[in-house]
Amino acid sequence: MLSIERVEDIYRETGVMLTGHFLLTSGRHSDKYMQCARILQYPHYAVELMKHLALAFADDEIDVVIGPAMGGIILAYELARQLGVKNLFAERENGKMTLRRGFTLDKDSRVLIAEDTITTGGSVREVMDIVRENECAVAGVGVLVDRSMGSIDFGCKLVSLYAADIKSWEPGDCPLCARNVPLIKPGSRKLV
Repeated sequence: MLSIERVEDIYRETGVMLTGHFLLTSGRHSDKYMQCARILQYPHYAVELMKHLALAFADDEIDVVIGPAMGGIILAYELARQLGVKNLFAERENGKMTLRRGFTLDKDSRVLIAEDTITTGGSVREVMDIVRENECAVAGVGVLVDRSMGSIDFGCKLVSLYAADIKSWEPGDCPLCARNVPLIKPGSRKLV
């Protein structure tokens, strides 16, 4: 497996770790944000990182890799390429995660979900629902960054290349809001 030091070197070199006052997809606030999309500016890093996730799932008989839009699309593609399997992505339509563009899951497929960052696991759980609705099995979840520090249990194998001990707060408890630090929404998902 890839060493934590190497992962941190890649994250530093690509400017993944941001500091400020951020609105996370989960609705929580944080003083740090892992902008994993920056890694994707450098395909050689994406290949290197996904190689290690592919190795972690090499014996799990994966049929399909699926990633939630936006963060998981390229990661799922590269992971599927390395595993030699089909690749799909799920995206929001009318606020609900769904398969579009003619994408389908064959019944009884073993599906690996790829995501860039998990905090509460909401997007991954939505994709898991799609997998199960299509009578398929969730074989595992592979992520670049686990902001939950291992506290999320998806009920399947979870492999993270990096566990980030980054604090987050509910908006009413946020010390940055109390100090009137401007809030930034860096992710791709629109929040109401």
